[in-house]
Amino acid sequence: MTNDDNSGFAEFLAAERGPTVLRVALGSRLRQLRQECEISREAAGYAIRGSHAKISRLELGRTGFKERDLRDLLTLYGVEDPAAREPFLEMAKRANDPGWWQSYSDLLPSWFETYIGLEQAATTIRTYEAQFIPGLLQTPDYARAVIELGNSDETDRRVDMRMRRQRILTRHAPPTLWSVVDENALRRPVGGAAVLREQVAHLVAMAEHAHVRIQVLPYAAGGHSAAGGPFSILRFPEPELPDIVYTEQLTSSIYLDKQRDVELYLAVMNRLAVQALSPAESTGFLEDLLGEMRG
Repeated sequence: MTNDDNSGFAEFLAAERGPTVLRVALGSRLRQLRQECEISREAAGYAIRGSHAKISRLELGRTGFKERDLRDLLTLYGVEDPAAREPFLEMAKRANDPGWWQSYSDLLPSWFETYIGLEQAATTIRTYEAQFIPGLLQTPDYARAVIELGNSDETDRRVDMRMRRQRILTRHAPPTLWSVVDENALRRPVGGAAVLREQVAHLVAMAEHAHVRIQVLPYAAGGHSAAGGPFSILRFPEPELPDIVYTEQLTSSIYLDKQRDVELYLAVMNRLAVQALSPAESTGFLEDLLGEMRG
């Protein structure tokens, strides 16, 4: 890729999908440079007065880049031509710009800020949910009910933030959202019967969009391979960015991008999609369920 290509690439990513993907892309390129030079994370960390853990965070896009650190790493990796260094420095500058979600940073743990940034950048989002409707498909009242299960402060802002996340589904060139939802989540009366009824009606409406694919995993499917809990798989258009698996726990989250891990989760998701009702059958299921609720 030429310097002009690098600069244009940075401008495109920053304008269209936010700073998080820039950090991930830049970290991925630095990791490639380090490996080509056969330099360990420990040695790279020493060069920037840090640790191997800091290098790992930088390469995974989990933290912002200080210009001094980036200059030192580029020197260590043999990138000394000013013309070759400039695209990296420009990308780092743009990657440190705040995303819209940072205005909610007082409400968000850092590990979830990263997810929102990646979600904004993804072109395909595949999710499996067992207990709740996926966040990108929740109505405001349902979202409020879910949020109030674990938080008692700033509820309105937390709901606003969740609704703001959903704008990716109505923007120009939205991502493909493919959700497998357990029947259990569709029958759990979070917020009460009226809230759940409105939520199911919303799913029926969202399923009409070409870029939204909803599959119901019914009780009749029996046991399944995702018994460990909900997860998401994010895919990006840039070839240097791997698919990322996201799993959330009570007080933390796990991001997986190693090929072996991603392939395992993709296999599980594909099996779930086979076990679940087809999108058309799922829409019929939701409409029947809505009829039961109204009756």
